[in-house]
Amino acid sequence: MNVLSLFAGIGGLELGLERAGMTVVGQVEIDPFCRHVLAAHWPEVPRHDDVRTAVAWWRSRPRPAVHVVAGGFPCQPVSNAGRKLAQADPRWLWNPMAEVIADLRPEWVVAENVPGLRTRGLNVVLADLHRLGYTARAGYISACEMGAPHPRKRLFILAHPQGQGRCPWRDERTGPAAPDGEDGLWEMRPGGCGRWATEPDVARMAHGVPLGLDRRRALGNAVVPDVAEHIGRLITDAAAPVAARWAA
Repeated sequence: MNVLSLFAGIGGLELGLERAGMTVVGQVEIDPFCRHVLAAHWPEVPRHDDVRTAVAWWRSRPRPAVHVVAGGFPCQPVSNAGRKLAQADPRWLWNPMAEVIADLRPEWVVAENVPGLRTRGLNVVLADLHRLGYTARAGYISACEMGAPHPRKRLFILAHPQGQGRCPWRDERTGPAAPDGEDGLWEMRPGGCGRWATEPDVARMAHGVPLGLDRRRALGNAVVPDVAEHIGRLITDAAAPVAARWAA
């Protein structure tokens, strides 16, 4: 399954999806530092610098088929730590992501954001996906459920074309997902994860001098690869019976 990654950052989402068996065929990222990191780890993958012109870039030459469009669109408009302007914030970039989905018509969509999206735009995202002909479900997963020493709770949206199977919001290997009683979304419970070793020190300053600030900012924005891998395996497991029928 080929992945076009939007808002790629330093590639945490791609790394996890690759571990699940997918192949990254394109990346879109506006930050020069992050693009430098992407180039180091995916030197053969074409990159673009602006999601708002991504469709024209992708269509500018022959490209491989895109089966998955994935991206964590900017969280600042909806974060509880920000001004909470949602769609009134110029950094609200779900619309360009929706344009890519509308043009490329992928078999799967993976969108990631902070929990604040639930009350500041999730309805817009789900309505747009429905308008584009997709069945979508949204739910939470936390890094600590994958064994991380921090919670980092995130909201994921999975979508696939209407009438083509179902969204894999239940991990049949580990039991059903548990409904979240607070807001009706679903908790994705991987189960059986071991605890990670303590992570290296990430202090931001030394005597007032920012050391590695770009790196730490990029790390802070990145999707935890283990979480992305779990999402990817839900998709590949759900797609396997369809692929088997095609092969037959």
